[in-house]
Amino acid sequence: MTTILFILLGVAAAVYLAVWITTHVGSQATAVPDDPAGGTPRPTALQVATGFVTNFFDTLGIGSFAPTTSIFKLTRMVPDELLPGTMNVGHTLPVVTQAFIYIAIIEVEPLTLTLMIAAAVLGAWLGAGIVAGLPRRPIQIGIGIALMLAAVLMAMTQFDLFPLGGEALGLTGGLLVVALIGNFILGALNTIGIGLYGPAMIMIALLGMDPRAAFPIMMGSCAFLMPVGSARFVRKRKFSLRPAVGLTLGGIPAVLLAAFIVKSLPLGTIRWLVVVVVLYTAVMMLHSARKRPVLYALLPTQKNNR
Repeated sequence: MTTILFILLGVAAAVYLAVWITTHVGSQATAVPDDPAGGTPRPTALQVATGFVTNFFDTLGIGSFAPTTSIFKLTRMVPDELLPGTMNVGHTLPVVTQAFIYIAIIEVEPLTLTLMIAAAVLGAWLGAGIVAGLPRRPIQIGIGIALMLAAVLMAMTQFDLFPLGGEALGLTGGLLVVALIGNFILGALNTIGIGLYGPAMIMIALLGMDPRAAFPIMMGSCAFLMPVGSARFVRKRKFSLRPAVGLTLGGIPAVLLAAFIVKSLPLGTIRWLVVVVVLYTAVMMLHSARKRPVLYALLPTQKNNR
């Protein structure tokens, strides 16, 4: 099953890259001087550095969209209307790289991994229509509060104040069913900008799995979702080319470095990392509920802060 995942992921990445290259080459004859998707693809040092920093933290589970948005807006690197496309296009290949690496270096029972990725993808496709009709703010507030409580619960386990499993590499029976339903819901919520990473981390830990198992599951889920959505931005040329290339070129080596760090950390440290990531996600979600950013309105089907 793992081999099949690698093949499918490779095909998705190759098709996406081919769409990007052919669309850019084809745009050269028609691009006007201020066409953001035309012109030279050579990024600046700042754009490459942005890709490195944001994808390093993304590989640790913190997410890349929120910090990328902040950097782009502070430096006025990308017009607001092109933010969603630029980030999706630029971060897709680093996320695919994350999935390849984590699936290869972190052991997860193949059936559990495959089914949970499939559940998230199905949730994104089948559940998007239902979830899109739900009010976003109450969902954000509810999940934000739930994540904070869950982070407190995990912190208590670190001090032996509350029992919690945490070394299983796979799930069976009722626990597997719960995990599949949960990842289906997270995949659907992902389509309206409610991130998958933090909730997935806490769900997997609370189900008694090794927290490291969250990384191939959540990165694999997003890696299968992003190429399709990003290809649409490419075809419509609704992105800024140079910053997107910078995110990709800086992001891939950052993924390699951060994945090695996660692999080498002891289990107790990983659990504290999960607590920090979940608290960060909860705060960002509650902040977004308080004042909805422009980015959420512009992202029709893609994740934000994952």
